[in-house]
Amino acid sequence: MKVTGLGFRRGVSAESLRAAIALVGLGEALATAEDKVHEPGLVRLAQDLGLRVLGVPRHDLHAQGVEGSARVMAAYGTGSVAEAAALAAAGPGARLVQAKRSGPDGMAVAALAEADARGQA
Repeated sequence: MKVTGLGFRRGVSAESLRAAIALVGLGEALATAEDKVHEPGLVRLAQDLGLRVLGVPRHDLHAQGVEGSARVMAAYGTGSVAEAAALAAAGPGARLVQAKRSGPDGMAVAALAEADARGQA
């Protein structure tokens, strides 16, 4: 399974999220930090795309060992919410297919991860 991970600023629009996703590709689910799953822009996008949103707890984001922004590290325990959420939601042994890319307006970042095919039934 492929999962698109999203990191974004509060108040992000569905259009900003869609623009970031266009840079990395769309998975079979969306993932982000669990405290952001109810953001209106994300909810609208998920409804438009017919995809579920997976909320990833902070300790699972941290467990991915992703480097990046010091500001994001301080807030979420990972350097990239997009990459860490995609990896955590895709499951053990997942790998990044597309590293994080920031959307044109800087409001959203997306990354794409794929589950380890050996771990799938």
